[in-house]
Amino acid sequence: METTAFQPPANSPSAGLGSVRASVILALSVWFLLVVSLGATGAFVGPPGKPPIAMAIGVTAPLLLFFVWMRRSRSFRELILSLDLRLITGMQAWRWEGFGFLSLYANHVLPAGFALTAGLGDMAIGFAAPWMVLGLIRQPGFAASAAFVRWNVLGILDLVIAVCMGALSAMLAGGIPGKISTAPMATLPLLLIPAFQVPLFLMLHITALMQSRRNK
Repeated sequence: METTAFQPPANSPSAGLGSVRASVILALSVWFLLVVSLGATGAFVGPPGKPPIAMAIGVTAPLLLFFVWMRRSRSFRELILSLDLRLITGMQAWRWEGFGFLSLYANHVLPAGFALTAGLGDMAIGFAAPWMVLGLIRQPGFAASAAFVRWNVLGILDLVIAVCMGALSAMLAGGIPGKISTAPMATLPLLLIPAFQVPLFLMLHITALMQSRRNK
């Protein structure tokens, strides 16, 4: 007797989440390819000494779309709240790559004010991420704890400060010959950090705080 795998009805909650999950994967792929494509044309490179408008759009536009989608789509909110909190917390360990900023500062590619602030802040958040995951595994109520909330808030502040420092450095450099600025952050491959990774990490922190609030 032939058997077939169970298929949920098209209008079932699981089918709805599956559709949203596919949409999220598609959106992330299109976003990544768009950043790479625009970066290859120099679309994020702004005039020296001027506010980095293109970069500001690159950082804020994905976040605005994230909030709009979450507000207008119940299925998307449900997907966000169903994500494995241990996984999205562990992904912040990638922030250890902030060590690269220190290396770029040492090689006179990025200015100290930006590289040290962003690099050390990212490294601290990334270093603490595995301990947050252990807390989530060992303590059922850790997601609602002050320590977990504080770590996520600090992670958000670190990213916001890094973006502000980068913009300030770009404006203060003023195109002075030989002056080290954050201009390399507007070109590939470093462009992927502010235009893709920073908004994505912010979304992960926001998702973690939403789940934390739900668990209280």
